[in-house]
Amino acid sequence: MDFFLEIFTQFQTTISDILQVFNKPIFKIGESEINIGTIIIFFLSFYILIFSSKKIRNLLLFKILAKSNLKKSFRETIANSVRVFILLIGTIIIIQAVGIDLSALSLLAGALGVGIGFGFQKVTDNLISGLTILIEEPVKVGDRVEVGEVTGDIVNISLRSTTVLTNDNISIIVPNSEFISTKVINWSHNSRVVRFRYPIGVSYGEDPEKIRALLLEVADENPNVHKEPKSKVFFEGFGDSALNFSLGIWTSSHVDKPEVIKSEIYFAVFNKFKKNNVSIPFPQRDVHIKSKE
Repeated sequence: MDFFLEIFTQFQTTISDILQVFNKPIFKIGESEINIGTIIIFFLSFYILIFSSKKIRNLLLFKILAKSNLKKSFRETIANSVRVFILLIGTIIIIQAVGIDLSALSLLAGALGVGIGFGFQKVTDNLISGLTILIEEPVKVGDRVEVGEVTGDIVNISLRSTTVLTNDNISIIVPNSEFISTKVINWSHNSRVVRFRYPIGVSYGEDPEKIRALLLEVADENPNVHKEPKSKVFFEGFGDSALNFSLGIWTSSHVDKPEVIKSEIYFAVFNKFKKNNVSIPFPQRDVHIKSKE
């Protein structure tokens, strides 16, 4: 019996020593003493807060808001805003719960605020631009856009940035401010029916009316080219070595892959010209040599 009593006493002493270590002040913030226990509780509570806010955000986005008629971009904005609000309020509550004096942090917060203000100018600009995009909708999810050197389909719009998926299946994150402050080409702002024009040159000996008929046949035989609006052939002018035409076709199926339909059209033009003995020119230079007598 004495043996077990001695073990219990040693265990109690060990626990007491551990608690003393955890409760021993390491530093002070204002009037608040910070110890190891405070730090552990703080980070554990913060982890629970992050985990819970993510779960609430997903529940709101995929369960509750999914049943509404709101657009996907608005649903994501609401869900993300709720999570940020929970994180902000939860952080304040955790700081107060562990006994940290918030008034002692006011000076530090002021100094940090100035630095953060300069550092977050771009972030604020992107957030305001994101709200502008969501409200005015100059671009929306599913649009085919060109912004700067980026071309692709918009797959997601958040408050800070927009995700553009290129033809190479590469996701490019574009800051929202780029869509407000720079020129943006939206290929499908009104609809996904767009016109492509392909330059084509033929030899000077060819009949322009014959070329027009052959090019219209090429457009009509391609299943990806719309019958309405009708395709057109434009006589662009007289080049150095060729009569210059352009074939204008309308399509909606290849807005996101213009290289594919361009290749189809040029293959068909080459075969059509070859079958009808139409000569495709190449640059030529005539050199005249005059001898002095």
